[in-house]
Amino acid sequence: MLAEYRRHLCGERDLAAHTVRAYLTDLASLAAHAQAMGSQGPFDLTLPMLRSWLANQQTRGRARTTLARRATAVRVFTRWLVRTGRAVEDAGAMLASPKQHHTLPVSLAREEVRALLDATTRSAVGEGPIGLRDVALLELLYASGARVGEVAGLDVDDIDRERNVVRLHGKGGNERSVPFGNPAARALDVWLGVGRPSLAREGSGAALFLGQQGGRIDQRAIRTVVHRRLADVPGAPDLGPHGLRHTAATHLLEGGADLRSVQEILGHASLATTQIYTHVSSERLRQAYTLAHPRA
Repeated sequence: MLAEYRRHLCGERDLAAHTVRAYLTDLASLAAHAQAMGSQGPFDLTLPMLRSWLANQQTRGRARTTLARRATAVRVFTRWLVRTGRAVEDAGAMLASPKQHHTLPVSLAREEVRALLDATTRSAVGEGPIGLRDVALLELLYASGARVGEVAGLDVDDIDRERNVVRLHGKGGNERSVPFGNPAARALDVWLGVGRPSLAREGSGAALFLGQQGGRIDQRAIRTVVHRRLADVPGAPDLGPHGLRHTAATHLLEGGADLRSVQEILGHASLATTQIYTHVSSERLRQAYTLAHPRA
């Protein structure tokens, strides 16, 4: 049954591979818990069983975000059971997700971004094609606010230099075009003209960014690049690629971009997801007020 469910998640819902793995891992945990409570199979799952499982996860110290995702995984599964005739009632229909504590995402200051990009550019002089790649990679991550998986999956043809836009393939197969500025354009030109040809091999294909062996760069390598390059910036927080995404969104809003435009750039399905960045800007405004106002 789980094999058929995997095909449903991949083929019909078009979920990312890591999301499918997470959902199936959650269901394996649920199956063990339900069996211990006397369940004979998915067809006799009950709401108390599901709630008991989530409560057990909470006692083990699972974060609210993790519990919320697991509740979603269960609701998707029980809905599929009913739709395919494997269960009579949807046991997960009334399963509530734990309310999440919205924490302000950490981001870089403008000066820290400038220091990061300047330091990487200086280092690239003696690092050959890898250095040129890292400059283009960081410039594009910050310019577009793209997810790490979106950047790793880019092909050369996804870059439109005439209009300075990049075509990103987001979650659920959604596609969007995001503009980037002249600094990112110059870095991409140097990478495509000088750096990439030096690394390209027979198996490189159309991949925009390549690893040291000439294959498409993977997400782990991109995370390593961001962490390593940020370590060269004194006082900067240790962020990954998603931190640059947060930073891009925050700076866009601070620069006057409207929330809808930022939502479109980031590829958020819901405006509520984008609204977290308004709290970031409000927090910085409060900090500035506290430091500057004589009666704060």
